[in-house]
Parts: sequence; structure tokens; C-alpha cells
Amino acid sequence: MSTFQTPIEIGDPAGQQFESLNALVDTGATYTVVPASILERLGVVVHRTSVFEFADGRQEEWRMGRTWIRLEDRQEMTLVVFGVEGVAPILGAVTLEELLLGVDPVKQKLIPVTGLMMSSPPRAVV
Repeated sequence: MSTFQTPIEIGDPAGQQFESLNALVDTGATYTVVPASILERLGVVVHRTSVFEFADGRQEEWRMGRTWIRLEDRQEMTLVVFGVEGVAPILGAVTLEELLLGVDPVKQKLIPVTGLMMSSPPRAVV
């Protein structure tokens, strides 16, 4: 599987100010990761910590918050992980699903996908 980067914009919680950066598209990562300094500068508030497992088996507890992300013509509030300084920004699976975007690994681009439902809506009682 190939990896590629895509331009994204991370916003403040009010959706008024955005910073542009390139993020590695990683469907194996649960959440989007942004360096903590960027999130702190934008005023993103930590609202919980979660334990994450790395490819080498290590587990670490990292801070998380919610803020806006813009990608192409889509914008959505998403969970973000406060990454350590020097970490490459990562666009994770949850954000991709929230934006209804999938990955075309051959053309190395994001593609629109249809949202999925588990069952059909209930029928009206007659």
C-alpha cells in the first residue's frame, strides 16, 4: 500500500482561523494528529487523554481535543490528537469517514464515498 500527503487546513474551535499544512494520509491511524504547538496556537482545548498503540507495540497516553478541519470543499469538526513537536501531521480514518472520503491508493488521491447505514429506516405504521 502506498502512502501520500494531502493539503489540509486545521481551524480554531470557532471555525474562524485556519492554518494550512500537509498531512500524511494514514487509514491505519484512528485519529488525525497535529503538532501540539499548532493546536495550542489555534486555541484547541484538551478534553481527554487516550492510550494509543504504535506499530512497534508501545503504548502511550496522548491528549485529544476537537476542532475544525477543511479539506478540498469539505469542512467538519473532528477529534484531533496533540502530537509531539516534530511529528508529521497525519490525516486519520475517523476524519476521513466524517468527511465521507476514501483513499485511492493507485492514483494517490482522496475520493468521495457514500455514507453507509446498518439498516433501512423504519416503515410508517399503517
